[in-house]
Amino acid sequence: MKKYILILLSFYSTFVFSQKVESYKLTKQEISERELENVTDFPIYRAFEYQDKGGVYELVLGENQKTISKKDTLNTKLQAICVVNDHGGFLEKWRINDLLENTIPKETNIWFWTKYCSTKDIDGDGYIEPIIVYGTRNEDGYVRRVKIITVYKNKKYVIRAVECDLDDCRSFEKDQNWNTLPQKIKTYINQLIEKMRKEQDLLLKNG
Repeated sequence: MKKYILILLSFYSTFVFSQKVESYKLTKQEISERELENVTDFPIYRAFEYQDKGGVYELVLGENQKTISKKDTLNTKLQAICVVNDHGGFLEKWRINDLLENTIPKETNIWFWTKYCSTKDIDGDGYIEPIIVYGTRNEDGYVRRVKIITVYKNKKYVIRAVECDLDDCRSFEKDQNWNTLPQKIKTYINQLIEKMRKEQDLLLKNG
């Protein structure tokens, strides 16, 4: 009997812990029900809800959709905002803002690369570490900039890359604090970078 109770307790504690860390993409209806349109300055491209030991969070990705055509939607600005529901309102935890740069060739689009974004507990500490990835494309149709932003304990750790055919205009830089991230997270991001190189034919390197 004691053994049976211990098994049940073990299963229950495992089940409860597993419920603390989860995330999923919100539908348009769920976005509307949560009134997340009030969170961002731009139309919502994608939104996620995730739960960990710190609470329940809404992550909203907005793009300003400056030019909309049958062929494509072009953005000049984007915004990522993470909020927690606080007594019927939203308490902002962090945000990311970016926009096109004045370059030659001209940048014409900036967008969230949601294929490479994630909301996972990478290091297994019971807290989710969101990874936000976005890029820009120039008027020649080539990817110019890539940013990979990891949010760990509400602090941002950024990797900035500029793609270019010439060595002197290509760059790949990690924030000085990037190496302070837990090894599991660094390994995950390094694998993500390698995946992007292969799938998108990107260099993602200096010189």
